[in-house]
Amino acid sequence: MENKLTNKIVLRSEIKAIAEAERDRNKTIVFTNGCFDILHAGHVNYLEAAAAQGDILILGLNSDNSVRKIKGDKRPIINERQRAQVIAALACVDYVVLFDEPDPEDLIRMVVPHVLAKGADWSEDKIIGGDFVKANNGRVVRITLEPEISTTLIIERILKTFG
Repeated sequence: MENKLTNKIVLRSEIKAIAEAERDRNKTIVFTNGCFDILHAGHVNYLEAAAAQGDILILGLNSDNSVRKIKGDKRPIINERQRAQVIAALACVDYVVLFDEPDPEDLIRMVVPHVLAKGADWSEDKIIGGDFVKANNGRVVRITLEPEISTTLIIERILKTFG
């Protein structure tokens, strides 16, 4: 079934041209990434804050393979197609692109964002792609995360309650 979200979920092979076209339209491009396994209010607040840093928010979404490499064999809970659909439904997200590597370095180099947004739980020197973005006259923004809410805590609460 074709829907309006389809245009927001783009192929990796398309993202460079999309970013260039948005840049040509003088749009400030913000890039962020993550697993976004079980979407929660902390994710929404984070993404709205990231989007507020520019005009276009491109979200690199870890593929199922990538999530397993980072989080272990029991994750993700929600598959990549469904995670992409839910993220694309957010008004603050302009484009969603999957990546298979454990980190988004290659994707960041393709997009060349003006702003790289990441959670404040990452120190700036540990933010992958940060040096590249700054070398291209961009900036890195660390966004404060919601306390006491995470996918891991939600899973633990479900297991404690229903497990």
